[in-house]
Amino acid sequence: MADVLDIRDAKNTAAPEQPIRKKHRIGRPGTWVTALVFGFFFINLAGVIGVPLVDSFGSRWFTSWLPEGWTTKWYGSAWQEFSLGQVFWTTALASVLVVAISVVVGVPAAYALARRDFPGKRLVLLLFLLPILVPPITYGIPLATVLYKFQLAGTLTGVVLANLVPSVPFVVLTMTPFIEQIDPRIEAAARMCGAGTASVLLRILAPLLVPGILAASVLVLVRTVGMFELTFLTAGPDSQTLVVALYYAVFSAGIRTQQSIDAMAVMYTMSMLVLLVIALRFVNPTQLVTRVKEDRALR
Repeated sequence: MADVLDIRDAKNTAAPEQPIRKKHRIGRPGTWVTALVFGFFFINLAGVIGVPLVDSFGSRWFTSWLPEGWTTKWYGSAWQEFSLGQVFWTTALASVLVVAISVVVGVPAAYALARRDFPGKRLVLLLFLLPILVPPITYGIPLATVLYKFQLAGTLTGVVLANLVPSVPFVVLTMTPFIEQIDPRIEAAARMCGAGTASVLLRILAPLLVPGILAASVLVLVRTVGMFELTFLTAGPDSQTLVVALYYAVFSAGIRTQQSIDAMAVMYTMSMLVLLVIALRFVNPTQLVTRVKEDRALR
C-alpha cells in the first residue's frame, strides 16, 4: 500500500508537460510578392474611385483629409449643366439600336458558321475577330472619314453604324458556341415535318437560344455604353453618349465646377457597374466553355 502511495505522489509531483510550440512558417517569397501586387492594385483602385466619390458629395475640400461639409447639390448641378437627361436618353437609344441590329444580323451569321462547312470558313472567322482584337482607333478614323463623306457622322445614325462594326462580330463569336451545343437532330426532325429554314430559326432554335441571346445582348450593351473611340469620332453635339459627354466636360474650354464633373463621373461609373453586374448574372464564361467541351465529347 505504501508503494502505491509513493507512485501516486511521484506522478503528482512530476514536472508539468511543456506545451508544444507551433512553428510559424513564413510564406514563400512569391506569396508575399503576389499579396503586395494585389494590395497595391486595390489601394490604387480605391483611390481612383474613392476620391471622385467623396469629392462629389463634398462642399469644400482643400486643406483636410475629408471635405469640410457634405451635400448632394452637385448631382443636380451636373444634371442641369451637362444636360444629362438628353445624354442618358441618347446613350440608351444608341445602345438599344446597336443591340437589336447586332442580334438580328449576328444570330443568323453565327448559325451559318456553326452548322455549315464552306471554303474559307477560317478566313471568315479571322475577319470577325479583327474588329474585336484590333484597337478601335485604328479603323475608327477611316470609318469616321467615310461616314463624314456620306454626311452620316455627327448624327445618331453614324454612332450606331460605327458601333455595329465591333458589335456584330462580338454577337457572332458569342452565339456560335450556344448554337453548337444544340443537337442538330432537332432541326432535322423539324425539317422532316416540313419546316423551312426561317421556321426552324424562329420556332425551334429561337426559344432554345434565349439564354445565349440575352448574354450576347447584355455584353454588347456594356460594350456600346463604354465605347469611347468610335463614338467620339462619329458623335455630334446632339448624339453624344455619356462617356463622350464626360470627356468633353473635363477637357473642353471653359470653367466648370470640379464637384459637378466628379458627380457626372460617379453616375457613369455606377451605370457601368450596374450593367456589369447584370452581365455577370447572365454570362458565365467558364460554364459556357465546359458545356461546349462536354457536347463535343458526346458527339
